[in-house]
Amino acid sequence: MSQHSVGPRALARSAAFLTAGVLAVPALAGCGSEDPAGKPLAGQDIRPADRDRITDGGTLRWAVDSVPDTLNTFQSDADTTTGRVAQAVLPSMFRMNASGRPERNADYLESAEVVETEPKQVVLYKLNQQAVWSDGREIGAADFAAQWRALSGKDTAYWTARNAGYDRIQKVERGDSALEVRVTFSRPYADWRSLFSPLYPKDVTGTPDAFNDGARKKLEVSAGPFTVKKVDREDEEITLARNPRWWGERAKLSGIVLRSVPRDERAAELAAGDLDLAEIDPTAARRITVAARPHSSSSPMMGPGADRSAADDLKSWAVANGSDEDAADEETLARTKLRKAAARYARQQQALGGFEVRKSLEPAYTQLALNGAEGPLADERVRRAVARALDRKELAEAVLKPLGLPAVPVGSHLALSGQAAYADGSGALGGQDTEEAQALLADAGWVRGGPVKKEKKDKEKEKAAGAEGEKADSGDTSGDDGTYIVGQDDKAPRALDPADRQQAHQGGAPGAYAPQGSAAPANQEAARLAKNGKALTLRFVLPSGPGSGALRTVAERISGMLERVGIGTEISKVSDESYFKDHIASGQYDLALWSWPSSAYPATDARPVYAKPVPAADGSLNVEQNYTRVGTDQVDQLFDQAAASLDEGESRSLIRKADSRIWAAAGSIPLFQRPQLVAARKNLVNTGAFGFGTPVYEDMGFLKKGAKPASGASAEGSAAP
Repeated sequence: MSQHSVGPRALARSAAFLTAGVLAVPALAGCGSEDPAGKPLAGQDIRPADRDRITDGGTLRWAVDSVPDTLNTFQSDADTTTGRVAQAVLPSMFRMNASGRPERNADYLESAEVVETEPKQVVLYKLNQQAVWSDGREIGAADFAAQWRALSGKDTAYWTARNAGYDRIQKVERGDSALEVRVTFSRPYADWRSLFSPLYPKDVTGTPDAFNDGARKKLEVSAGPFTVKKVDREDEEITLARNPRWWGERAKLSGIVLRSVPRDERAAELAAGDLDLAEIDPTAARRITVAARPHSSSSPMMGPGADRSAADDLKSWAVANGSDEDAADEETLARTKLRKAAARYARQQQALGGFEVRKSLEPAYTQLALNGAEGPLADERVRRAVARALDRKELAEAVLKPLGLPAVPVGSHLALSGQAAYADGSGALGGQDTEEAQALLADAGWVRGGPVKKEKKDKEKEKAAGAEGEKADSGDTSGDDGTYIVGQDDKAPRALDPADRQQAHQGGAPGAYAPQGSAAPANQEAARLAKNGKALTLRFVLPSGPGSGALRTVAERISGMLERVGIGTEISKVSDESYFKDHIASGQYDLALWSWPSSAYPATDARPVYAKPVPAADGSLNVEQNYTRVGTDQVDQLFDQAAASLDEGESRSLIRKADSRIWAAAGSIPLFQRPQLVAARKNLVNTGAFGFGTPVYEDMGFLKKGAKPASGASAEGSAAP
């Protein structure tokens, strides 16, 4: 499945993204800290090395998901690559440390602090006197003022995706010197550190035309260790070059090429020598781990190892490409004339031995979303019953344990372990409890074994639930898009595709996506709940892309857990392109899985995700980014209070209270933190799985011949104690 992710904090909540990794909740007591924020569950894995051990020069070829439509991070079609470019070429007043907390960026700021609170909040920025744009002009108040005007929301000629924070600024002016910028706020703003990161030159933000169009295809003026040399949309590459006017530590790399490479093609591109660094899926990670290990060693990602032989390589190829493991031997491959392909796979394995997997947890989590706008889930008791039926620890282990990553469920909607606002608020809802789930359903009027009226199928509703795909009962089970009602006895489950078949061996919910011809779970229809003549069956919408295997595994387990309390699930698989636009954003689902990035500024970034939907002037419902349609006035008030409090302790306390209320409303259930798996050439240092931290682009590079990385550097991510 393709990844839909976002870049820097400026985009942190601008888009939801699908993922094969799903959430994490910290066992804070195990870290021995009184601070409920605890420590990150996994540290950075970037193979650190001192600068004097790194070669001067070289080009890093880095796989990305796309060449973006815009290089302006504040526009609605900005994506992860937009953010990556901005980090390398533009000023950022604050950057994230390894714990996901903002730190002053000394390359741009001598200091930044609140110098007045009455009658207005005033922040004074003192700029690094060496900080200049690539055209030689000093960075100054004019750039800050132009960005504020562009993003304040007052001039609708600017096509901006967000104005949070900038709309609270009253004025921006020069201080006592050209190196000082005074920002006066009309209302107190706790998240002031989120502003001006990135900072664009006034050439980009000074006029609507320049903002809307000028920075979409190129950035002629920048101020980072790199500049944008070329954007090649035909070859799908962005080339960054050293900035000769950079005043900080000179970039070790002479250039970085960001190449658009589909995720399912990255292992082959790495093996061909066309990439040095790429985020990869678990299947590719297993291949690289096997390729790099000694013949008789074992791997935490693959289990006990064995001597590798030609037969082993052939068998590995066959299993990876969908052949049944029991039939994956030399004789079978000979009959199917696939020896050449298997040999090519073996050659790739040999080439992949020059890479290693660097792993951590992303600053993002996957949730189970419950659409509370209509149907059974409009009843809070049913939503709470769904949540209480889930064993979140089991779901986290299903995704993260095989990767050797901490399998801890996420305890907050608004922060992750290690971030300042984090605290486990799941107690407001309660943990897995089958009896309590059943009691909640009974209280809501759902009767086990109650009568069910037979109704004609609503074709339009079916099409909405399944998008372009047809229902499974159409007789065609060969397509990837389709529907199967877990536990339904009178319909044969669809045949598994190769990716699903491998997951089925790892364990899944009984009856969910079972191989065709398997018997459905016994006595499930008798156990189904019903009310007013309708069975309690929820539409569970999933993406069908090639990278969505882990999501399907999680969905199968969730379906099995719900079945045990009498809730049925109708699983519909839709295309990645249709998934969010046609289902999540439009509310055509009951249950769904997607991920949100975490933010160091939840009072600002998380509010539109959990704000109570309100009627719009045209009679529609304005949900902002709250696609579960579940919200309360109290949560909105807590967000507003947190954003206005300049007492950091009080603001964090208010955020934690808001999270407890969000848990209690049961509109979304955090599951686990996303895994971050990165393939890196073994001599490539200071890059890889960054976790929470902002990459330091000027320190990336290739080790000198014979040089070693920093003492204690490891290819494995570290976990908090």
